[in-house]
Amino acid sequence: MSEIRFDIGSLHAAYRDGVGVGDVIATIYARIETADDPGIFIHLAARADLLAAAEALGPFDPVTKPLWGVPVAVKDNIDVAGMPTTAACAEYAYMPQVDATVVARLNAAGALVVGKTNLDQFATGLVGVRTPYPIPRNAIDASLVPGGSSSGSAVATARGIVSFALGTDTAGSGRIPAGLNNIVGLKPTVGALSTGGVVPACRTLDCVSVFALTVDDAYAVFSVAAARDAADPYSRDIAVQPLAARPPVLSVGIPAKADLKFFGDAAMQAGFEASLAMLSWLGCRLVEIPFGDFYATANLLYEGAWVAERYAAIADFMEANEAAMHPVTRKIIGGARKLSAADAFRGLYALQAYRAKLTPVIASVDLFCVPTAPTHYTTVAVLADPVETNSLLGTYTNFVNLLDMCGIAVPTGTRDDGLPMSVTLLAAAGLDGLVASVARDLHAASGLTLGATGWRQPSAQPVGASAEDGTIELVVVGAHLSGMPLNGQLREAGARFCRAMRTASSYKLYELAGQATPKPGLVRVGNGGTAIEVEVWRLPADAFGHFVAAIPPPLGIGSVELDDGSIAKGFLVESVGLLGASDISSFGGWRRFLSDRVPV
Repeated sequence: MSEIRFDIGSLHAAYRDGVGVGDVIATIYARIETADDPGIFIHLAARADLLAAAEALGPFDPVTKPLWGVPVAVKDNIDVAGMPTTAACAEYAYMPQVDATVVARLNAAGALVVGKTNLDQFATGLVGVRTPYPIPRNAIDASLVPGGSSSGSAVATARGIVSFALGTDTAGSGRIPAGLNNIVGLKPTVGALSTGGVVPACRTLDCVSVFALTVDDAYAVFSVAAARDAADPYSRDIAVQPLAARPPVLSVGIPAKADLKFFGDAAMQAGFEASLAMLSWLGCRLVEIPFGDFYATANLLYEGAWVAERYAAIADFMEANEAAMHPVTRKIIGGARKLSAADAFRGLYALQAYRAKLTPVIASVDLFCVPTAPTHYTTVAVLADPVETNSLLGTYTNFVNLLDMCGIAVPTGTRDDGLPMSVTLLAAAGLDGLVASVARDLHAASGLTLGATGWRQPSAQPVGASAEDGTIELVVVGAHLSGMPLNGQLREAGARFCRAMRTASSYKLYELAGQATPKPGLVRVGNGGTAIEVEVWRLPADAFGHFVAAIPPPLGIGSVELDDGSIAKGFLVESVGLLGASDISSFGGWRRFLSDRVPV
């Protein structure tokens, strides 16, 4: 039998071709033995129990069970019924009787829990070495730290032992290990995935995160797991949008050159510059943003309120069992004893001030791109200086949850020294689908193999909305194009980009006269026409009428024929609007006209 790939699409294809779930389970245990890394799992399911869980799934059915037979590892601060939860502290261990909410949703979708993975104790750390158990080995280079706190989950995914794994992310624990192990790390909007049944670090900031080999897989898991949980007071109603095609023009905020920090790692700096070049090649417009206030926000995380919050989560245990804790974890969380309520409120006030200042900055671009980590560290270096190295790893991660942003870490290349390069795409809360769609294109453009498996990336499947999803296609030709001044009106109406196209060769495009702001007009002429560049967006049906009613004359909505023969509603101009207008059809589109015309 040929090697079984564990990316979800390939695995389900193998099931359809007759591979048995028993073969997959045998492969899981064989890969664990080959990895020979006792630091990955704290608890491993018995093979008989996993076979019984697979048998209970019934016949292969990826429609009603989209994760049918898909193996998952779970970070050991997330409850799995019948498996002990330790949070990497044996003295803390308890046996949960029910699954964490997110685990229950994955089980209902057909996933198979392989085991509980190692972590920085009590999810306090970004390095992956703060554990009383063996330290998991970085899947790419065993001399390097695996990243934390979700170390075992990242390594299990990168080695192809499981298709995906759950982690948690408060300050970067779902992104740093992904970046250091050449995999995808999806950190959702805070509250999108329930933290019910999760040992808290900072309850106000904690996220359940997803590690996967591809963006498609990570987002598929997110789509299954995301739902409001009435039992979790921090759960939120976050609409999960389909992983749609990205608009061709997006503004991407990047740290101003003077604010970039790589701490002497020239290879990481070069890798980041190459990643930005890929974004530009994909059509994104890069916008330098001063990053001083983002860094200042990040510094709040290990002051006042949030150190106290970590202590509050385990205070009773710590007071009775302090000697059982990892010395670095004990020192960090124990620092809360010196804090007062006034210290906590000072931190909260400072955060609110930074949020007020940075909210319009975050809204000024479509998304952000930052290095996932500023450098790589060896395990030896981290053990020699455990606090400072950990702090520096969080340079581009610590501010994210404090500012209520979503994000996804994605591999973008290999550095000159052979180590993995990764960037993290960030956006405001609720824009998980947008950052994932851009990450998907970045990963595809990199041409990288998956994790440490050597498997080629699966062929990207086209994404977009179906005709039955309750939306209406709208063809836009001018200021509503992505990146143009009125595109925000579409987004506010709930529209999502579908595809960039051209009209049939029977149209002319004009620059209208007498307009305070330059506007184009599209007219069907039959003979003598040309194909004009347009974009197709989809609006919710209930928003379509309101949007159309607000269009000022001489513009209106009519039927537009596209170059693939399809017909959709789109912007046209009335004949009266052509008085004094200039024919600009030769430019092929409004965007090209604006960029190519010579200013008067």
